[in-house]
Amino acid sequence: MRPILIAFIAAVFTTGAWGRSADAPQQVSPADVQALLARIEKLEQRVAELEAKQSATATSAAPQPAASSSESARSTAVAQAQQPKPTPVTTSAEEMQGMHTVLARAGEEYPNLKIRGFADVDFGANSAHGINSGFQLGQFVLHFASALSPKVSYFAEVSLTATAGVYNVDLERTIIRYDWNDLAKFSFGRYHTPVNYWNTAFHHGAWLQTTIARPDMIVFGSRFIPVHFIGAQSEGSIPSGPLGAGYNLGIGNGRSSNLARAGDSGDVNNNRAWLGNFYLRPPALRHFQIGGSVYRDEISLPNSSLLPDGQNFREWIASGHLVWTGETPEFYAEFANVHHRSELTGRTFDNQGGYVQVAYRLPFDARKWKPYYRYDYLQVPANEPTLLDFVNVRKSTFGMRYDISDFAAFKAEYRNGRGNPLPQRSNALALQTAFTF
Repeated sequence: MRPILIAFIAAVFTTGAWGRSADAPQQVSPADVQALLARIEKLEQRVAELEAKQSATATSAAPQPAASSSESARSTAVAQAQQPKPTPVTTSAEEMQGMHTVLARAGEEYPNLKIRGFADVDFGANSAHGINSGFQLGQFVLHFASALSPKVSYFAEVSLTATAGVYNVDLERTIIRYDWNDLAKFSFGRYHTPVNYWNTAFHHGAWLQTTIARPDMIVFGSRFIPVHFIGAQSEGSIPSGPLGAGYNLGIGNGRSSNLARAGDSGDVNNNRAWLGNFYLRPPALRHFQIGGSVYRDEISLPNSSLLPDGQNFREWIASGHLVWTGETPEFYAEFANVHHRSELTGRTFDNQGGYVQVAYRLPFDARKWKPYYRYDYLQVPANEPTLLDFVNVRKSTFGMRYDISDFAAFKAEYRNGRGNPLPQRSNALALQTAFTF
């Protein structure tokens, strides 16, 4: 039974376990493994019945050596796993680490390193004056996941991004995790901050997300919300019956003096940031999730002409989300309030951001077409010292995703509105081919 389980789970993993499909649960659990075992046993029984009928009807030639029920079940399982499916659109470090833990436990081999890659090629054109159009390489991303024991796993994400003719290499995530039980999983490293849903559900591989661009409130390199976090976290489920409650708690370095970067080499003001995330994911509504997050930090700005002595600010971020991850339809809505209070003057500033995104995978042509729409909103006070020269956003995005295969997609977007870095309203066209390998 164990070799069959290994083959079946490996086949499922290699054909799409890195991104959650529209019909797959959001994390690997013992119940998932039991379901796979039950399916394999049924296949074995069916093959045995067919072999018995064939043996009874054979009258002349000596029977040829038949494939064992285990081999036949394995082949059937692999063939089913390779059938075309709706393209996965999301993944998380928890899901990837969980899958590798299951594989490692089945094979009892450590370490069990798996590598997955993502890349994209883009074209953009904008009606705004001074914006160049043309082709550009997106991010080249590698995911590394390895089970080190039945309860210990490691995950890393490395990206190469072309910027101004130079390739920047960045260690986006590096996480070592100990799965004590379902209630508590402890980890240390560099994360995508669980301050909102999108930032942990969709990572640097553009193939994973429906759209070409991330929402303006959580784009990479933005100063609005801290995208990365260095420290320690505990995550797990909360006994809640049909509610399916879960949580994340973390403590670590706050933002660096460049608010778009995390405190990779230490906390700039020796004031630790902490965060909490709570959500409900009812098993009866496997595509549904609702939740909220809080984030607390002290940020320190460097000296400038406007702030010659520098300045410290208390930062409170509160956010909420409501999502439906099924693709018929798909719905994401998030809102965040970023509150800053000057420790020098006591003045306070509230900045709001959010988005609503809807999509629907069309039923014809093997479900390859997926139109979508998103509205982005950001509002920052003009005198906000931590977000100087920040451009408020009012933007609509219309797009279409076409899945070339289970591992590659083509996307086209039309955007109308204003936002970073353009203060004026403009029209833009974006094309992208994104894939995983």
